[in-house]
Amino acid sequence: KINPGFLINCAAYTAVENAEADIETARAVNTVAPGVLAEAAKESQAGFIHVSTDYVFDGKSPVPYRETDTVNPLGVYGATKLAGERRSLEVNSDTIIIRTSWLYSSYGKNFVKTMLRMGQERDTLNVVFDQVGTPTCAEDLARAALSVISHDDKNSRKKNGGIYHYSNEGVASWYDFAKAIFELAGIECKVNPVLSDEFHSSVQRPHFSVLNKSKIKTTFNLEIPYWKESLKQFLKKL
Repeated sequence: KINPGFLINCAAYTAVENAEADIETARAVNTVAPGVLAEAAKESQAGFIHVSTDYVFDGKSPVPYRETDTVNPLGVYGATKLAGERRSLEVNSDTIIIRTSWLYSSYGKNFVKTMLRMGQERDTLNVVFDQVGTPTCAEDLARAALSVISHDDKNSRKKNGGIYHYSNEGVASWYDFAKAIFELAGIECKVNPVLSDEFHSSVQRPHFSVLNKSKIKTTFNLEIPYWKESLKQFLKKL
């Protein structure tokens, strides 16, 4: 029998557009599964971290989102992730939920890898500039999760359970992000700023999803690197 000290749920159905047509799968992965894991963690007296998303917000805030701000997801992806947060906390109040944004790593599909590929294939690219958030390196998020675990004991869980926000520091648009990728990777590709409306999409995306990270920094004594510095280090190792 396995008796873990901590469970970390990084799994998610993240295909934002596909989720609109595949609601049941999105719900199973983003809503039902986190609740099952939260309950299993409680039964085994393990800690539980669930990774969530900035897409629980509608992007209408004039300032970075705090954990207590009103949620209003714009699509199925955000709605199922929000329901997963609520279910996890309902069955296990010690659950630690970490909302993050614009995540990238060397694994799977993500914006950085897509831009690196397309930058080699094309001379120019159109990238939206009216969606603003913060890129987040998965390695930094993993270190943050380890810091959360290092602060854990069974007495602190009641105190530390709840919702936290984590991303790298700073603010960028997708246009800014793309330009930085090409600049740091030494790729010559002209990036044109365009409006979101110029791309056909079945899903609305938040135009502003910068997260306020004061709570997680204070609670777990975190120092968070600036997004461009993390991107630079990531590209060096890729």
